[in-house]
Amino acid sequence: MSYLRFEKALMTNLEEALPRELLRTNRSGAYSCSTIVDCNTRKYHGLLVVPIPELDDENHVLLSSLDVTVIQHGAEFNLGLHKYQGNNYSPKGHKYIREFDCDKVPTTLYRVGGVVLKKEVVFQHYEDRILIRYTLEDAHSETTLRFRPFLAFRSVRQFTHENSVASREYHLVDHGIKTCMYAGYPDLYMQFSKKNEFIFQPDWYRGVEYPKEQERGYASNEDLYVPGYFEMKIKKGESIVFAASTSSIKASGLKKLFDEEVAARSPRDNFFHCLVNAAHQFHNRSKNDDRYLLAGYPWFKCRARDTFISLPGLTLAIEEQEYFELVMKTAEKGLRDYMKGKPVSVKIYEMEQPDVPLWCIWAIQQYARECGDDKCFKMYGKLVRDIVEFIEKGKHPNLTVEANGLVRTEGKDRAVTWMNSTANGRPVVPRTGFVVEFNALWYNALKFCSKLAKMNNDEKAVAHLDEMAAKVKESFVETFLNDYGYLFDYVDGNMMDWSVRPNMIFAVALDYSPLSQEQKKSVLDICTRELLTPKGLRSLSPKSGGYNPMYVGPQTQRDYAYHQGTAWPWLGGFYMEACLKLYKRTRISFVERQMVGYEDEMMLNCLGTIPEMSDGNPPFRARGGMSFAMNVAEILRTLNMLEKYTYNR
Repeated sequence: MSYLRFEKALMTNLEEALPRELLRTNRSGAYSCSTIVDCNTRKYHGLLVVPIPELDDENHVLLSSLDVTVIQHGAEFNLGLHKYQGNNYSPKGHKYIREFDCDKVPTTLYRVGGVVLKKEVVFQHYEDRILIRYTLEDAHSETTLRFRPFLAFRSVRQFTHENSVASREYHLVDHGIKTCMYAGYPDLYMQFSKKNEFIFQPDWYRGVEYPKEQERGYASNEDLYVPGYFEMKIKKGESIVFAASTSSIKASGLKKLFDEEVAARSPRDNFFHCLVNAAHQFHNRSKNDDRYLLAGYPWFKCRARDTFISLPGLTLAIEEQEYFELVMKTAEKGLRDYMKGKPVSVKIYEMEQPDVPLWCIWAIQQYARECGDDKCFKMYGKLVRDIVEFIEKGKHPNLTVEANGLVRTEGKDRAVTWMNSTANGRPVVPRTGFVVEFNALWYNALKFCSKLAKMNNDEKAVAHLDEMAAKVKESFVETFLNDYGYLFDYVDGNMMDWSVRPNMIFAVALDYSPLSQEQKKSVLDICTRELLTPKGLRSLSPKSGGYNPMYVGPQTQRDYAYHQGTAWPWLGGFYMEACLKLYKRTRISFVERQMVGYEDEMMLNCLGTIPEMSDGNPPFRARGGMSFAMNVAEILRTLNMLEKYTYNR
């Protein structure tokens, strides 16, 4: 029995099938995404979605979908599915699906009378090319296949509508055609492994509707252009490979290429392997060979904070140290540009956020844990020291070391922490002054830097760093610890934020904590009682004012809920680390049970990955982006920690 497998009963029930999405990526920024019944429900969905840097910094949907029609004895059976206005679905091809399997490559089995057709899909690594193989498993009479491509040629942020500007021109290429709807876009090549006939029959399919956009309060309708259709006969046992790409390929090599791509795929046959597969989907290799980590799908870019928080879990936790080093090489280039006051020369956004250098040191610290202190010192010792000096000397424009040793940031007018939602141009959560996780990270960074200096026999640096850390430790407890046994979220002069938020968990989870054992236990207990859910930690306690756990409705409504009670799996990773550090092996079974809540996500939303967040109240419905790097990373890191604690039992 396959791990990710669904039978006819689920596939033909749109209420069950449409929330389940499927994501394929090429590790260079392009992706293919839809629901498991191939009905697009987001404007971000598409069979071929690619970045076009010549136009802008967004992805663009070139090929929205491909409808396949089975023809026997003159009767046509369209296997496609689209939603139109008025809750109308057409042509309802999902009713022919007998089973869906996503173990190695997504595979759909259709049955139309005596015809059994299998469809398998892969996205070629590092090429903007989607490959689909159709195999006629069974047929009792002559069978013809017709393929009708639906074209969009638009940004994922926009919609396309019927217009007179779109070019209808096409050119024949090897076993297919190439076409381009608008100037500035690349040609779209649609080719088959078998000779076929292309019938030019241009038309617009009007009023295609995307319900996910409706839910989010956005416009949700568009028109898609169909230039015509391809048609060919197929024999029982025969396979035909379709390729859609921004470049031409030799049609005779498509079958071999498909086999090679399938062979390169690892199975998604359990929870861990699904997460590893998801981790690889965040990989992003640029044309100049820089390596990045995307923050998530479908709308996220490479962001600095997300990169450093995700990096250990997405690489070290699955024994891929080399990719850690490749990404860190790119990220270090950008961070050093920023510290020198130069324009950032790499495609990583938000490098200016004040906690970014502190998260960089945390990521390097995880490298030391997995790869050894000596190797870490050799690779990154100078970078760690340079970051600490950069902060200590007040060179960061929004992170200053105050007289009490703590770092201060200004966040009243602009969101500067991971809780970055804004409404009407202002932060929803204006965290400013002494921010709790910034200072937990600062203390941790000083102690780790001292450890590396000790390895270098730099006694003067060790003494200085330890003196600074001691001052931070004393001030941290004095500033943040309140009489109720938890930590203020931020303190700005006489203003103390009493909200119970998860950011205090970092002071317990980090390797170097300014808190005593009893203080750590008290903080952890309150996080357990008020913030813990099966999907991670809530961003705000239900007992705190402003609790808003349901991430639904129009953009402004969602902005006010984004960090006001929603549950985040990546925070749960640090919570689990805190549990294991404080209570060791006695909490192994508890952490294992918590993992069950995450494993449920493998089959409920975007298959084999973890969504951005969940509602903070039952049933903890998944919300936001379909796949989120920090969440996948921290669950992988938790599984890695579990294995070590279990092994050392």
